[in-house]
Amino acid sequence: MEPMYYIGLDVHKRKISYCVKDASGQLHSEGSLPAARFDLDCWMKTLPRPWSAAMEATMFTGWIYDHLKPHAAALKVAHPLMLRAIAAAKKKNDRIDANKICDCLRCDFLPECYRASTAIRERRRTLRYRNLLMRQMVQMKIKTGSLLMEAGVSYNKERLHKAAYFRELLATNPDIDDSLRSLLRQCREMVVRLSKTENALIYSLQHDRLLAERVERLMSIPAIGPITALTWALEIGDVQRFSSAKKAVSYCGLCGAEKSSGSTVRRTPLSKQRNKHLQTTLIEAAKMAPRYSPSLARLYDREKQRSNANRATLAVARKLVAYLVAVDRGKTHFLVRDRESSVAA
Repeated sequence: MEPMYYIGLDVHKRKISYCVKDASGQLHSEGSLPAARFDLDCWMKTLPRPWSAAMEATMFTGWIYDHLKPHAAALKVAHPLMLRAIAAAKKKNDRIDANKICDCLRCDFLPECYRASTAIRERRRTLRYRNLLMRQMVQMKIKTGSLLMEAGVSYNKERLHKAAYFRELLATNPDIDDSLRSLLRQCREMVVRLSKTENALIYSLQHDRLLAERVERLMSIPAIGPITALTWALEIGDVQRFSSAKKAVSYCGLCGAEKSSGSTVRRTPLSKQRNKHLQTTLIEAAKMAPRYSPSLARLYDREKQRSNANRATLAVARKLVAYLVAVDRGKTHFLVRDRESSVAA
């Protein structure tokens, strides 16, 4: 068998530091190169074969991973929070970081993280861009109200963003001068433009061949709409990577961290090590879920009587995760069991 060579990559915006070693740890080469596809192609021609590489998960990892994958015997992405050896080092630079990543890969100590397929990552980028548009649209709506309050204009808060009421307000209210009217129209045009773009993005994702069938199954769960279903499908990727619903709950950030020492066990508030997009979406869905599902409403009431409304919402969100995992893993639609018939049986 040909000897394997191991490469550690420290990825940055403009350059990539690398370290190449053989299985015994003997240094073969190290250095840096510009972070560009042409330079990567020239560099790969100089590498001994076969080779496997590892890099830390960063904003720039995606395209580098896709570019190197066809040429590598194995390619791994390291979890940045688990690389304690690099973070805790007294002396830290790009060359040392690449060297340590190489050693972790060579000794099979690399804390590898999940890497979704290119198709899923492309569609996830679209969904996250939609989330950005929604935040901007909310900001523009808030700014519209702020401009009216600054000028002392009375308005109906609930109807402000309705097209007919907004036109009537601009045309009939004497407290709105020309300069303010121009700003308000710009805010309104921005809101309308963002709303149309957001609707187009969601429509394209819902009817995508890769996602349509899966999203339809997930939406059979009570209180799961298109946004929650798309967020789950694109942020989770392959649901089989979770061996249990508890691990999926932890990934979604719906439980606290555990700190145990001896006989003392202490639970912290919700962990910051989570997928923030899933956490936000699932909590929002859990707030609406009791309206659409009697069983989730009973769960919410029971947990609320036991503790408080926030913990009750988290309990509902965890139940939604269990439903999502079951439907996604079984590839079947959600079936509502009749409670009375199940008890009688």
